[in-house]
Amino acid sequence: MIKILHRLINMTGKYKGRIRASYITAFIKGLMMKVPLVLCFLTISYFMNGTMDKSKCLYLGIAMVASVILEAVFEHITNVLQSAAGYMVFADMRLRLGDHLRKLPMGYFTEGNIGKINSVLATDMVFIEENCMGVLSELVTFMISQGIMVVMMFVMDWRIGLLSLFVVMVFIVIGHFMLKNTLQHSVNKQEYSEALTEEVLDFAEGIGIIKSYNLLGEKSKKLSGEFEKSCKESIAFEMDYTPWARALNLTFGIGTSLVLALSALLYNSGSITAEYMVGMVLFLFDVFVSIKAYYSQMARLTVTSASLDRIEEVFAAKELDDRGKDSFSAVSRDVPEIEYDNVTFGYTEKDVLKNISFKVKKDEMLALVGPSGGGKSTIASLLARFWDVQSGSIKICGKNIKDVSIGTLMDRISMVFQRVYLFQDTIYNNIAMARPNATREEVEAAAKKARCYDFIMQLPNGFDTVIGEGGASLSGGEQQRISIARCILKDAPIVILDEATASVDADNERAIQEAISELCKNKTLMVIAHRLKTIKDADKILVISDGQIKEEGNHTDLMEKNGAYAHMVKLQSA
Repeated sequence: MIKILHRLINMTGKYKGRIRASYITAFIKGLMMKVPLVLCFLTISYFMNGTMDKSKCLYLGIAMVASVILEAVFEHITNVLQSAAGYMVFADMRLRLGDHLRKLPMGYFTEGNIGKINSVLATDMVFIEENCMGVLSELVTFMISQGIMVVMMFVMDWRIGLLSLFVVMVFIVIGHFMLKNTLQHSVNKQEYSEALTEEVLDFAEGIGIIKSYNLLGEKSKKLSGEFEKSCKESIAFEMDYTPWARALNLTFGIGTSLVLALSALLYNSGSITAEYMVGMVLFLFDVFVSIKAYYSQMARLTVTSASLDRIEEVFAAKELDDRGKDSFSAVSRDVPEIEYDNVTFGYTEKDVLKNISFKVKKDEMLALVGPSGGGKSTIASLLARFWDVQSGSIKICGKNIKDVSIGTLMDRISMVFQRVYLFQDTIYNNIAMARPNATREEVEAAAKKARCYDFIMQLPNGFDTVIGEGGASLSGGEQQRISIARCILKDAPIVILDEATASVDADNERAIQEAISELCKNKTLMVIAHRLKTIKDADKILVISDGQIKEEGNHTDLMEKNGAYAHMVKLQSA
């Protein structure tokens, strides 16, 4: 338990001082809660001794009111110091997580970690924020208060003190085994929660395919199975936790009864006075309440431990090295704009690219063609540092892309892919995100060049129309043109283009081709080509297969070779 508390406190970072200050205010609040009992004890003692008078009665009344007011004041201060700090801690942590995810290689997001990220954000952080941060000081106070109560029992009588200490030790032993039991359940519970989140996301994202192939029953069964597993684990958690919780309650009840019985025996033998016996009766049910409350938080804290493990696991994912300090500067046209030098790369132990080398001069067009899975998209992704190469180097303007910051690199590159993602926001903001300081006139000019201005102005609120998440309220061609407008506004010197017209209708294809022509003016292009007729004018064409460059040259040269490229052109022309 103490180890878990220590982890929580360390996690609070710069707010650690506030949390520790809340221990003091929470402890004072706890003392103020006990003051009325002490005042009751004094009042009864005065009556039993016949020493009560008006002035004492007045002072006792004032003290009673003052203790209640002080308790409320210190409780408020504790909440301000502790609970508010908890929300600030996780606000900062979410921002840090966003920054961390931004620096991770794209492979992290394609290896089944989306469910983990969602669970960390929507479950783990929320659970700790709402269930644990508000009770940190109370848990520390419980430990201190229990120590004070045991000392008080020794003051009453050493035999009562020993009995109280023995009962506390029984609580500790039960708590130790309770912790071991619930920790494993907490880990399983959070793992099932992650699996359930992954399955829900998979079901929601694939609902169109599921419906079209009439797989609702099969996929729903799988989803229901994950719900059932999560439910069974939660019930098993409670079933295993309940006997320990019952043991705590029994220890509390039996321990309290034993203290009362011993006090009565000592009173009968004359070892303690009647006033002390009355005091024992008043304080009796508070003797072990602190340690019982402390261990009653066990389930909450063990789930917290499992949640902390998963949060730390996400933060431990290795980021791309972003220590580059160099910048891109104007260079001679003789220096290639893009250069791959013996680049080898694999997502796993198997190499996807093998010793890839080529150069692209400024304002040239490079086309990558070849069979699916040959490595075309991987070559383009490496230029944007979605992953880092295992060996070899990639240079832009003579600078190794690892020697510049990722932010500087991305300012140099624009990307247009077949699969477009638009955010649930206004069309204006979706375009302007490419250059936030752009004027409205510049945004509208980019939209006109991308051939999307006219259809935008026909929407209910024009550029201020809010589109659905992922651009769901727009057609595929409209989404594509907005993404191109975004790239035009960014005006980066290098454009990576995964042929954007491969999956749109003929009407949209013409508009998109015109938009792409505007985007590509005076730019260095890397085009992943699917329709070979669109890259006949490319300065250089690379035929990529099995992670290697099989052929290289322009359209005319490659057709004369009558090799793989010529074969693909003939197949598409047939």
